[in-house]
Amino acid sequence: MVTTALFFMGMVFVSIGSLGRMWCSVYIAGYKDRVLITQGPYSICRNPLYFFSTFGALGIGLCTETFTFPLALLIVMALYYPLVVRKEERRLREHFGSDFDDYAKRVPAFFPKFSRFTEPASYTVNPVVYRRHMFSALWFVWIVGLIELAEGLKEMGWLPSFWSFN
Repeated sequence: MVTTALFFMGMVFVSIGSLGRMWCSVYIAGYKDRVLITQGPYSICRNPLYFFSTFGALGIGLCTETFTFPLALLIVMALYYPLVVRKEERRLREHFGSDFDDYAKRVPAFFPKFSRFTEPASYTVNPVVYRRHMFSALWFVWIVGLIELAEGLKEMGWLPSFWSFN
């Protein structure tokens, strides 16, 4: 029962992570480094790709039906993302100057402030670039598939048990 609940919660988090990254990609695909994106998910937090990736990683961890993997992945994310965010924001500040500084004063770095949400009435998306981003947003789902494949192969005796899923 607990393992089923963990897997279900994991799939919910993986879905949120994947869909959130696709939503971010609508806005960023083809515009990164050319325009400072401040609409859509970028209006509620400066790093929504990392925010949604954290959901996806937590979901992957929960899909292992353990408590250790999600905790370990959260620790990795908590240590890794601040470094990445600092580096990326330094680059954005160099590239966009005071426009980025003004944006950074209004919009939180990681945890969304939903009351700040704004979106344009229309938005031009480059389908070729978006398609690449969309597939990269699905890696959470693919990893869950690999976890399930490994679990099935282990149950059939075709794969040694490196850790227990149950």
